[in-house]
Amino acid sequence: MDMDTLFLSRLQFALTIGFHFLFPPISIGLAWLLVAMEGASWRTGNPVYERMSRMFAKLLALTFVVGVATGIVMEFQFGTNWSEYSKFVGDIFGAPLAAESVFAFFMESTFLGLYLFGRNRVSKGIHWFSILMVAVGATISAFWIIAANSWQQTPAGYIIQNNRAELTSFTQAIFNDSTWLRFFHTFSATIVCGAFVVTGVSAYWALKKKDMDVTRRSMKLALIVGFIASVLTAFPTGHEHAIQVAKTQPEKFATMEGLLKTQTRAPLLGFAIPLDNPPRLIGAIEIPGVLSLMAHGDINAEVKGLDAFAEDERPPFFLTFVSFHNMVALGTLFIGLMAFGLFLLYRGVLWETKWFLAILVAAIPLPLVATQLGWIVAEVGRQPWVVYRLLRTADAFSPTVSAGEVLFSIVLFGTIYLFLGALYLFVFIREVREGPVEESVEEVTV
Repeated sequence: MDMDTLFLSRLQFALTIGFHFLFPPISIGLAWLLVAMEGASWRTGNPVYERMSRMFAKLLALTFVVGVATGIVMEFQFGTNWSEYSKFVGDIFGAPLAAESVFAFFMESTFLGLYLFGRNRVSKGIHWFSILMVAVGATISAFWIIAANSWQQTPAGYIIQNNRAELTSFTQAIFNDSTWLRFFHTFSATIVCGAFVVTGVSAYWALKKKDMDVTRRSMKLALIVGFIASVLTAFPTGHEHAIQVAKTQPEKFATMEGLLKTQTRAPLLGFAIPLDNPPRLIGAIEIPGVLSLMAHGDINAEVKGLDAFAEDERPPFFLTFVSFHNMVALGTLFIGLMAFGLFLLYRGVLWETKWFLAILVAAIPLPLVATQLGWIVAEVGRQPWVVYRLLRTADAFSPTVSAGEVLFSIVLFGTIYLFLGALYLFVFIREVREGPVEESVEEVTV
């Protein structure tokens, strides 16, 4: 029964955090793109940027509301399904979550209200400043959440006392070995998400011949930003993060790279079909020495394989390996799509290349898939630990909650999330189909 409760508790957390994590990347990415759009509107006075900003502001507001609603449910689970975890890390984990609420969420939500309802009621400068603060607040919020999760990956600034982790240095705990690299990698990925929303929506408008003045400018902005962010997500942030994982979580690194045996001149897998129980690879295509070079800067360096770790300390092989490699494949695809889009734009044939515009529309959700895969690599790759080498996941769930109770809540949340997801898509698609609408409202300056 305990193992059933553990499995269902993990399944519920995966469901709630996975659904919630669909929305913050869009919110952050869209907010920063709106900073650029509103800045152009303020600087040039061109009504085209005004119509563009109004349209994407609606999508930002919709995404923000659903993200807040789903985030509240996620945090409650720490006290209900993971009481032993909460007891063990409450002294540490609570600090960044409190900081996120006090210093980031309230700023983000307050300025979002000013941004949405202050248009034409405050000056252009104040209105631009409000969306800037929304973007900054959302980014700071992401930092605190990532810092808290990074402590689970690379704990620091604590002592174990009275069978719990107690904070000794707030600075060391927050700025642990993985925080900054994970933050920059995740932040650049959110910009990719926002850029793909804008390129996809703009491509749809281009296919429907809707307000081509707005469409041309929004597409150009998103292609440039999306290309830069896609490159930065892969290199240096993704590459440096992988090096950090190789140093601080070598069993995760071996699992996601599919390195079964410890060896020098470790090869990089170009292709392989992974199998579990025991971990093995079929049809592996390897590039000798490249993994050693990438991980340690030395082609002859030794890289630990899965054989260096006890079986009960290895992460699940298949899911971690497949998630990592598909994330990398998608990241490569994003660079290619954005680069090709810029090439077509430069040649002046983008708007006639309907097949590529259709691909951009279909590609809107792909960065979200990539972020979900990245989350799976981070969390499943940390197993069997909920706090790396300090607390096992099997020792962290609530022993007083029955499997039936967890199952009931999964069904309940699943039903609610299906409704929320369908409603979100319905409103999102409706707004996009309507397209940019020119609104005439008397401007008031304060």
